Amino acid sequence: MSEPRLPRPWELAVALRYVRSRNKNRFISFISLMSMAGIALAVAVLIIVLSVMNGFEVEVRDRILQVVPHGSITGLDGAVDDWPALLDAARANPAAKAAARFVDGQAMLVSPSAIRGVQMRGVEPAEELEVSALGTLMAEGQLADLRPGGFGIVLGRLLAEELGVRSGDRVILLVADGTTTPAGVVPRLRRFTVTGIFDAGMYEFDRTLAFVHLADAQRLLRLGEAVSGIQLAVTDPRQAPEVVRRVALDYGGGVYVTDWTRQNQNFFRSIQLTRSIIFVILLLVVAVAAFNIVSTLVMVVRDKRSEIAILRTLGSSRASVLGVFVGQGAVVGIVGTLAGVALGIFGALNVSAIARLIERVAGFQFLAPDVYFISELPSRLQAADVLQVAGIALVLGLVSTLYPAWRGATTAPAEVLRHD
Repeated sequence: MSEPRLPRPWELAVALRYVRSRNKNRFISFISLMSMAGIALAVAVLIIVLSVMNGFEVEVRDRILQVVPHGSITGLDGAVDDWPALLDAARANPAAKAAARFVDGQAMLVSPSAIRGVQMRGVEPAEELEVSALGTLMAEGQLADLRPGGFGIVLGRLLAEELGVRSGDRVILLVADGTTTPAGVVPRLRRFTVTGIFDAGMYEFDRTLAFVHLADAQRLLRLGEAVSGIQLAVTDPRQAPEVVRRVALDYGGGVYVTDWTRQNQNFFRSIQLTRSIIFVILLLVVAVAAFNIVSTLVMVVRDKRSEIAILRTLGSSRASVLGVFVGQGAVVGIVGTLAGVALGIFGALNVSAIARLIERVAGFQFLAPDVYFISELPSRLQAADVLQVAGIALVLGLVSTLYPAWRGATTAPAEVLRHD
């Protein structure tokens, strides 16, 4: 009568037995548990941090695209006279959702309490609302309050605070392109009334942008009917560089093109660099946790030398003994990685709630809205990040089993049994 076969390889059965060793080997079981916990914690932290970095990048990108056009086309000398043809070329492109004229210029704003340099942008309110989300960012007033000849101005929240003005107050706008007189160049200036205040949540925009009506900007800069260029909103912002170039070519060239990826290139590169550095640093934490398996298996090999010798004497091959210890390390690595992935996904999906709980318990605020312009930690979980982190953790865990397993497989049975 043949003996019943185990439903699994005996090497795996022995490996599982070693993982949950009892009696005098409780310390080894404790070390195995700590190795699992270390890998799980490191994997979870890495997934959560990557998700927060992804969320931060998306949040910043969305805030930028609320104010900055997807793409813009300007004249080589700063002005476009034949702007109707350029608008027609833009609106004929199926990838372009909308197009709007604009006038751009550097200026100074003077209030009774302060003077600030600003980026003046002349817009046609109806067209601007089609290419940007400025209308949804208005904290006071409406963009439609800008009327030709009304000399109204819309300021960013921080700029208004620094100038000490509110809706209804008056400021003086000076442009550098002044009038030449016998006494020298006198800057052109005009008194404007603050008709609205917007809050984009980005320091660069809230501190430097000022919107006026297109006709008022043309008059102040003496452009006549010309404009600085047009700005585009495209269906897919990621395709903005290609769409802008195609529109420029359809127009006939002779213009300067740019897009939001080029204007903010250094900023997004810095985010990617920071993300890469954080990934490498936390990956080292995963590696340290994974290599704890080495110390665990080394102790197991020393503790099980007699059993290894008996197995070898009974006919087990070195490959089988190697499989026992690789299996033990693999169990620790796989369980730790899966637990870390589950914990990381849970944390990434609930990072805002967890942050609020810590804030209530610890009594401090992670993100002050008046400093960071966001009150909650943004998080964007991506399957590619989870798979990458889990794969690397599993590989590191398996690699860390090789040396101790090889030491156990090369144990000489005669030497061990003679000393025992």
